[in-house]
Amino acid sequence: MEKSLAEMQREVDRYISQFKEGYFSPLSMLARMTEEVGELAREVNHSFGEKPKKAGEDDNSIELELGDILFITLCFANSLNIDLTEAHDRVMHKFNTRDKDRWTRIDTDQQQEEERQ
Repeated sequence: MEKSLAEMQREVDRYISQFKEGYFSPLSMLARMTEEVGELAREVNHSFGEKPKKAGEDDNSIELELGDILFITLCFANSLNIDLTEAHDRVMHKFNTRDKDRWTRIDTDQQQEEERQ
């Protein structure tokens, strides 16, 4: 089942709302996000880098680490009343305008045809 960002934000909010502590402070969430990005870096290094896992080390995955980062991002946004769908739309507008000619298109003719339709 595919979920929208808004649905994910509501789901996380329902989960966090069960606890008296609620959302952590923005500084604590930033620290937690940094920790999760470090764990992702470790998994990427184990999978694609020169550093193999130690014997007996937990078998985490890049997928789970990305999921952790998504969860803390949703928490962070919720705590600051940020609509991530709106934030995403604004960022995509920025990339589609400011950076529209920055990269080489795969098939410019095909894309132009699709844009005309």
